[in-house]
Amino acid sequence: MFTPNVADGIHRITHAHTNCYLVEDGGGLLLVDAGLPGTRRKFIGALSSLGRSLVDVQAVVLTHGHFDHVGFAEYLRSQHGIPVYGHVDDAYIAAHPYRYQRERTPLVYPVRYPRAVPVLARMTAAGAFKVRGVKKLEPLTSASAAALPGNPVLVPSPGHTLGHCALSFPERGVLISGDALVTLDPYTGRRGPQIVARAATANTAAALASLDALEGTGAEVVLPGHGYAWTNGVAKATAEARLVGAH
Repeated sequence: MFTPNVADGIHRITHAHTNCYLVEDGGGLLLVDAGLPGTRRKFIGALSSLGRSLVDVQAVVLTHGHFDHVGFAEYLRSQHGIPVYGHVDDAYIAAHPYRYQRERTPLVYPVRYPRAVPVLARMTAAGAFKVRGVKKLEPLTSASAAALPGNPVLVPSPGHTLGHCALSFPERGVLISGDALVTLDPYTGRRGPQIVARAATANTAAALASLDALEGTGAEVVLPGHGYAWTNGVAKATAEARLVGAH
């Protein structure tokens, strides 16, 4: 599903319960996260709907290196020369998207949380087990982020992964939160603001602590890696997430 202008000049591509975002800035586009391999066709269609093409995409930023966000990033890098940026602490898992830290095995979650089964099934059908790692990751820093289309402000938010970073667009009142704050947890099927379950989180205590950094952006709109856009302010979202805690 393609949703143009889900926020000011930011367009959402949703496939298999996973979101990626196109940020428009004059003549250039920034892709934030690259979904799953099957998302590539949706992405090309979204560009066409905007009257754009791959030559308009200046860079890809990965909020983190998990397989469902790395998706088709290597295709864009190797086949079209589009640089892919990510935090140095996530360079290894961006290159090896299935070798990531987690606090609990994901195998028990479909039994405990049957609502998650259709979500995980759709992710699998979209190529969740066929992701190619990124062979060359450009370092994502405050300076390199600020030079990209939309001039995002980097918001380090470790916990889900060690190098997780959200992106704030202060002039637009928007925060792209990645998986530091979601409104759908693929592992439990629960909706509403929360951090992702221990099945895919390296350090839940750090993830909960990172909510402070997200809240500090003062964003009006939160665009998560999974789930619907949150339009009631980041402070309310983080408050709810703290109450939910970790699963």
